[in-house]
Amino acid sequence: MLTATRVNRRGKATMRAQYYGADCENGDRIDDPSEDALIMLISDLNDSDNTFVVVQPDEDTPVWFASVAVLDEGGYEIVRRDITRNEHEVTTATSVNDIAHDLTIWMAARDFPARPTRPVSES
Repeated sequence: MLTATRVNRRGKATMRAQYYGADCENGDRIDDPSEDALIMLISDLNDSDNTFVVVQPDEDTPVWFASVAVLDEGGYEIVRRDITRNEHEVTTATSVNDIAHDLTIWMAARDFPARPTRPVSES
């Protein structure tokens, strides 16, 4: 499989994520983040210089994204958008663990052309 090389804000070459990446306002990035990685990224958000994280496929024109942003009054705003399914949902929450868990489940249901399909077993 071919992968594309990208350059981050610091001018360092990075490999493209296999499925999707999580990018924070402060320049931090995690490729194909796990639920624990999302917990870490969301926990690191603040109300001054790192106010949001966006998760989306590594494509030129991504068809879906999810974002988490710090709210002035406390808690987080979560946006989920998938144009292929005509979905656009905006919610708020305070539990970082719940947000990361819900996003992990939501992202698992997204379409990734390069992702292998699971075999269906016959019972």
